[in-house]
Amino acid sequence: MTVINIKRAYKPAEKSDGFRILVDRLWPRGIKKEDAQLDEWMKEIAPSVALRKWFDHDPQKWEAFFKRYTTELEQNEAIDHLLRLINIHKSVTLIYGAKDEKHNHALVLALFLEESTKQ
Repeated sequence: MTVINIKRAYKPAEKSDGFRILVDRLWPRGIKKEDAQLDEWMKEIAPSVALRKWFDHDPQKWEAFFKRYTTELEQNEAIDHLLRLINIHKSVTLIYGAKDEKHNHALVLALFLEESTKQ
């Protein structure tokens, strides 16, 4: 079974991260591409621009954001590619740039993937 982790882009890469995937639509500010140590950048798995702007990392909107992003993921064709990567690698780390570690799309994505791999 694959371990799915999440990690801020500003934290150093570790061997235990396994396969590192940036799951943001935008590149994290202040990080050079050569320093990110990513295996893949999946912009298309991030929330839509409209949803990201609406949410604006407002904890008051978290529950609604969670539901809306989950609905987007259910219709996102990129999920199949991400699930294949998870099946190939023993450890996958979803990399995100948000400051809020408790209210960000990578948490929603990780839970969605965990549920998808159980089925």
